[in-house]
Amino acid sequence: MIAKVKTIVCNNRRLTVCEIADDCGISVDSCNAILTDDLHMKCVCAKLVPCLLTDDQREQCQTIARDLFQRSCEDVEQQSSQWKGPMSPRPKKGRQVRSKTKVILLAFFHSEGIIHHEYAPDGQTITKEFYVEVLRRVRESVCRKQPEKWRDGDWILHHDNAPAHISHLVQQFLAKHGTAQLQQPPCSPDLTPCDIFLFPRLKKVLKGHRFEATEDIK
Repeated sequence: MIAKVKTIVCNNRRLTVCEIADDCGISVDSCNAILTDDLHMKCVCAKLVPCLLTDDQREQCQTIARDLFQRSCEDVEQQSSQWKGPMSPRPKKGRQVRSKTKVILLAFFHSEGIIHHEYAPDGQTITKEFYVEVLRRVRESVCRKQPEKWRDGDWILHHDNAPAHISHLVQQFLAKHGTAQLQQPPCSPDLTPCDIFLFPRLKKVLKGHRFEATEDIK
């Protein structure tokens, strides 16, 4: 009977105890005892996740994550972590007050520094049309600042899977100009290029420095 109950549950895990008991011809209490005591099972609700990935997407995430990890291992990142003893209190860090004014900075960088940056106009959302125009200026910056890489085509664009980045218009533009792209794992906001390659370096440079605003800075 235990094997029969296990087979029924494995075939359909959404059955209730009453339905399983009816299929097996036993009482509800006996069925519940088999499920909990003999099979060590319990009924739980499904966990909500941002997205259900297919097997191909999981494999793609692993491949791209390994590539990003190898690239990030080339530089030692300085974060706000520190060692502490078992009886020492946990270190504290003040939370910065967010600015009421939202400013969007578009930065394109490589291993040697910023290659192009610009601020989006007030009220401008990053649409596919706006992003194409930004990419035009990025290509001009690469041609001007990195002539060797531009001449040899030895550069790769890496951006996340934002709607404007993966739009058909943007992909057509990149394919037309032969711009190679480094793939971003699907549904992986924790592997954005800025979080791995840009922000840690900015923290390292700004560590221990204090900047004071003057009347000329607005």
